[in-house]
Order: sequence, then C-alpha cells, then structure tokens
Amino acid sequence: MNTNNVESTALQPTIISYVKDLPNICSLAGLACTVLAIYFSILGVYYAAMIGMIWSVAFDWADGLIARRMKGRTGNDRAFGGQLDVLIDIVSYGVAPSILLLSYGKFAPIFLVGAFLMLVASAIRLSYFSTFGLAGGTKYTGLALDNNNIILVFIFLFEGIFSEGIFSVILYVSGLSLAALNVSQIKTPKLSGNPVNVYILAVYTLGITGIYGWKLI
Repeated sequence: MNTNNVESTALQPTIISYVKDLPNICSLAGLACTVLAIYFSILGVYYAAMIGMIWSVAFDWADGLIARRMKGRTGNDRAFGGQLDVLIDIVSYGVAPSILLLSYGKFAPIFLVGAFLMLVASAIRLSYFSTFGLAGGTKYTGLALDNNNIILVFIFLFEGIFSEGIFSVILYVSGLSLAALNVSQIKTPKLSGNPVNVYILAVYTLGITGIYGWKLI
C-alpha cells in the first residue's frame, strides 16, 4: 500500500466540514430560497416564487462578498466554494426559471420545449465559464445566469396587466431571449464583484420582497 496516498487521504477534511464555512452557509441559504421558489411555482403561488428567486440571487452575491473579505480561507476552501456555487447556480438560475415557465404554461408540451432550452443554455453557459473563466479577467462571455432571475422577477411585476394567455407568451419569449443571451458572445461585467452593486441588489431584493409580499396579502 502506498503510504503517501494513505497520508494524503487522512489529511483531507471531511465533506461535512465545509458546511461550517460562512460563504458556503450563505450559498446553501440561497439554495433553500430556490427550493421554495420551485415549490411555490409548482403550486402556482407565483408571487411567493418571485420572492424566493430574488433572494437566491441576494445570497449568491453575498457569499462572494463574504468570501473575498474573509481571512484564512485555504485554496481548498475556495475551490470547494467555487464548485458549490456552480452546482447551486444550475438549480437557481436554470431549473427554477424552467419550472416557473412550465407551471405558468400549465405544463403544456410547448412549454416543455422552452423550459428545456432554458435549462440547456444554463448548463452550457456554466460549463463554458468553468472552462474559460472571465474574458480578460473582468467580463463574462454571455449574459451571467443570475441576471435571469433579476430580470424575470421584474417582468413578473406586469403579470396583472395582461391576460394569463398573453402573459404566458411574454414569459415564454422572455425565457428564450434570456437563454439566447446566456450563450451569446456578448461581454458583460461581473456585477457581483463590486460591493456597491451588492448593496444595490440588497435594496432591489427588499423592494421586490415588499411588493410581492403585499400582493400575497
């Protein structure tokens, strides 16, 4: 038996030990919001789903801000956190919006196509980013996925103005348009990297929560 391999394995931290890392706790809180968004989308309580979707972005941005300001994090901590973020992103910004579209479209087959294309674009977008990172070290190639939730919860503010049938078309077109932008070659800045933008998002999140919370009453 190779003693070096045994020693290396013995030095590895346990899987569950990463849960106590504050940025990862923040990421998992965002995942909890996403699960609630999916749950309420399936139930058809869309205003509650919107609150869950925007809070998932808020926690996602907050974990990056916290991670950059924390001292003593190891390379493994950063690598694990990065992988966790990617896996949560596909659920928060791919699965949740897709289920929202499916549910609002009454799970009609044509909406299944749109939901699939949105999810495919999300998976490709994240795989591309994991491979090539930021263009020039400062900008994303393609629209970053967190923008999907930010834009969709804003579009949903106008849901009451239109009939259900017309708004389902608007939601469908919006979802496909965002998917196209996700896999496009446009260059967009990393908004979450600026603390000022994080605070702006916090105000936006609280505003969206207040509006949809009032609509739920």
